[in-house]
Amino acid sequence: MRHLSDVDQDVIRLAQDPLFPRFLEQIAATGGCAHPVHLSGSTTTRDVATGEVLHHYDTRTEPGERLFVRCRNRRASVCAPCSRLYAGDTFHLVRAGLTGGKSVPVQVRERPRLFVTLTAPSFGPVHRATTDGQRCRPRRNAGTCEHNRPVSCGAVHDVTESVVGQPLCPGCYDYPAHVLWHAHAGQLWDRFTRATRRTLASAVGLAQARFRDHARLSFAKVAEYQKRAAVHVHAVVRLDGPDGPHTPPPAWATPELLTSAVHTAARSVLVRSPYSPSIGELELRWGTQLDARPLRAFGDTDGLADDAVAAYVAKYVTKGATDTAAGTDYRLLTRDDIDAAAVSPHIRALMRTCWHLGGLPEYAPLRLRAWAHTLGYRGHILTKSRAYSTSYTALRTQRAEHQRSTETRVPDGPEVATDSQWRYVGSGHTPGATLIAAGIADDLVLNRELAREDLRAPGGEVE
Repeated sequence: MRHLSDVDQDVIRLAQDPLFPRFLEQIAATGGCAHPVHLSGSTTTRDVATGEVLHHYDTRTEPGERLFVRCRNRRASVCAPCSRLYAGDTFHLVRAGLTGGKSVPVQVRERPRLFVTLTAPSFGPVHRATTDGQRCRPRRNAGTCEHNRPVSCGAVHDVTESVVGQPLCPGCYDYPAHVLWHAHAGQLWDRFTRATRRTLASAVGLAQARFRDHARLSFAKVAEYQKRAAVHVHAVVRLDGPDGPHTPPPAWATPELLTSAVHTAARSVLVRSPYSPSIGELELRWGTQLDARPLRAFGDTDGLADDAVAAYVAKYVTKGATDTAAGTDYRLLTRDDIDAAAVSPHIRALMRTCWHLGGLPEYAPLRLRAWAHTLGYRGHILTKSRAYSTSYTALRTQRAEHQRSTETRVPDGPEVATDSQWRYVGSGHTPGATLIAAGIADDLVLNRELAREDLRAPGGEVE
């Protein structure tokens, strides 16, 4: 035994435990979660009328007297099994707002809907890659900048090159503006939605305060880091009636009108940063690159497909900072953490700018040091308006209720009451359990892939 690795010794120790089969069941129930939360406690379900105990569960009979539950981390780099579950929930959340289902009527498919992309402005020229083999930034006789660096680049970069997204001159790049734009991105989006409503109201002769009496603007958006580490926003925008998806929009609500309003609103939005003696007051706007494409209606062949948009959004929300090369998946507690982070010089410069600006009293409300790991961006990766579709909470509640109904087997007849007492006792896996969980997670992925292949096969059915 002493010649075996720590992982092998731990696997043997776990396999020799009489409760090892139950341990495997717990790992499988979490989908092979890489960092499960350990809980200790009990739950008892009683018949309210008679007091009879219908079901009782206690972790004292479990391996290690604890129960494993999922960590629910969305990042694939942190926990791949939980990120797949998160991606599935996101797909259904976004898709329900496009095609109906999950308490959303199918009529939303006929509503004016756009897939909108809003970008950050330029903070300085960066190296870029093109799909058609064009040179990076060719300029004849361009010379050098004040820092004695060339202001042009005639190379043809591949998208995988590390130089793509890096500034031509870090000294000329406006790092404070980049960080402050990130810190105000949520406010920019809020003003964009308000401006869109105002523009729609003005276009059809409505008082702005009366817009909600005639229509409602619903959306779901996801934030994505570009190669230059600047966030841009993808959003599904939909026009409903005054009561949301359950009421049709007015006759004047068309995709063309919505598209025009989105363009006008994006150009009009302006947010001013707090004044700083060293930087001044910055005027923050959306970038000039704006895309607004209609989504395909039922039976139509023009526009983007609903499922393709939902799958794109679901795929992106599971990406971590290591996948996008923008920041880290963990908070930076000291300036030394920035120096130790495995990031590019451009990302490190943005982190240091966050740390520096975060120490200035005028920027204290922005909490830039707390969000240095995300380069100053402090919004959620995915957000939606209340009336767009269902919620993550509703999806998780439905899944939990289904699992309880199949596991506890409580009779349907009596009115029941449940008493639960739980406490946190730890998290994560031992080395051997980590190996076992990874194997179970891989098996579950393979089983799902095989099931999908059977469904795609002509006449195939999963038995």
